[in-house]
Amino acid sequence: MTATSYVFDPAKQASLAVKGEQARFPVRRIFCVGRNYEAHAREMGKDPDREAPFFFTKPADAALDTPCSIAYPPLTENLHYEIELVIAIGKGGADIDEADVMKHVWGASVGIDLTRRDLQTEAKNMGRPWDWGKAFDNSAPIAPIVPIGDVASITSGRIWLAVNGDIKQDADLADLIWSVSEHVSILSRSVTLARGDIIMTGTPAGVGAVVPGDVITGGVDGIATLEVTISDRP
Repeated sequence: MTATSYVFDPAKQASLAVKGEQARFPVRRIFCVGRNYEAHAREMGKDPDREAPFFFTKPADAALDTPCSIAYPPLTENLHYEIELVIAIGKGGADIDEADVMKHVWGASVGIDLTRRDLQTEAKNMGRPWDWGKAFDNSAPIAPIVPIGDVASITSGRIWLAVNGDIKQDADLADLIWSVSEHVSILSRSVTLARGDIIMTGTPAGVGAVVPGDVITGGVDGIATLEVTISDRP
């Protein structure tokens, strides 16, 4: 069989570190769940009623290991943090039943959905997609993935974020409007999930802006912690 050739070398496979292992987790796609905590929905001016969850995406290579330093991104003057439980899919499937979701989960971690809030707000006001506000370079720093067998819980446990040591977000996974099993099942009705997919499960209240020089720390108790430094624009 003739090997496939390309007009130039393919991009390097996006991947994330795995806790305690040299082997890395290959990232295929990044799905994000919007407004999945009641208090955050309210602070964004939305009704927290349990309407069907909605999703947006980031490119796979937006993911990067933590601890890390991220340059303040272009085109924004209002960069926001959003701490989130991260789910890593290890077995693909479509129309996955809620009761079977955990059979498809390889691991879990914690990450930050960095958001160019001014660009997102402008897009919302103009009825345009959120991509420029959400799907930019290095917008998904994620702590090493923890194999699911070593995870204490993905249904309860403190989730928190601090900026320069000051707590900004502080909630519990039990506060999720749509549980992991529920929103992964719903997502699988729309797209066929595959090994390597990452799902960021929504952020609690307390989102806010950061500036160059700020150090962001955060975590989900019993799973992982992270640290991200915001540096000057290049």
